[in-house]
Amino acid sequence: MANLVRVAAAQMTSINDLSANFATCSHLVKEAVSAGAKLLCFPENFSYVGSKSGDSLKIAESLDGPVMTKYCSLARESNIWLSLGGFQEKGSDNAHLCNTHVLIDDAGNIRSTFQKMHLFDVDVPGGSVYKESSFTEAGKDIVAVDSPFGCLGLTVCYDLRFPELYQQLRFHHDAQVLLVPAAFTTVTGQAHWEVLLRARAIETQCYVIAAAQAGKHSDERESYGDSMIIDPWGTVIGRLPDRLSTGIAVADIDFTLIDSVRSKMPIAQHRKPIEFWMSKQ
Repeated sequence: MANLVRVAAAQMTSINDLSANFATCSHLVKEAVSAGAKLLCFPENFSYVGSKSGDSLKIAESLDGPVMTKYCSLARESNIWLSLGGFQEKGSDNAHLCNTHVLIDDAGNIRSTFQKMHLFDVDVPGGSVYKESSFTEAGKDIVAVDSPFGCLGLTVCYDLRFPELYQQLRFHHDAQVLLVPAAFTTVTGQAHWEVLLRARAIETQCYVIAAAQAGKHSDERESYGDSMIIDPWGTVIGRLPDRLSTGIAVADIDFTLIDSVRSKMPIAQHRKPIEFWMSKQ
């Protein structure tokens, strides 16, 4: 594995048009390839954002359906890995879907999938009320996968608020790079987005690649944006100049930096095992 490998985080404003969103993603893939990136991470709901409640259920399909097949072909034809975070995968019944993070390699093969674990059932202060669990099945499995970009830890959006998942990815699954595709609301994004991402990077000593939805999707829905890439010291090393624009942020994963940060501050050795905390209850 090379010491440096280039990655990119996409930012876009998905709408309720599968073809239009695919065209945007195709353009961003070309941009990433031209920049020398070997992995491009897309935000949650990259392929579709409905204009009203229930729209996502209507377009949900299996991973071998026509939508994901097109993205697999795009990865293969462009010779690039794609992180597709937040795909509307058919659930166990017609009333539910899975919010699935799909990792595709540069040969167009699905390498791994993660189903969003923590569902967004929240009354946003000064904003809207969300009830993701009303139409989404929560995932149960922690997913880390080896790649040319290190060991990748897969998560989705609201998972970001739950550090236990990221602790598991780092200390029990050896993650080196954490993927956080998201569609944060404007209110929560302004208050918490960057600080949560940097905290996850610092406390796990991992790179974090956070691809975000941005701007107005419809009259009903708007996302915060601000896609970024953060190093294991918590420094933002890649970011779009405009929080709401469509484009990519590019940065290099430096494996020697991961090793250096971890060896100089060996928190893996210093942290208390779960048994220690259980004994304090």
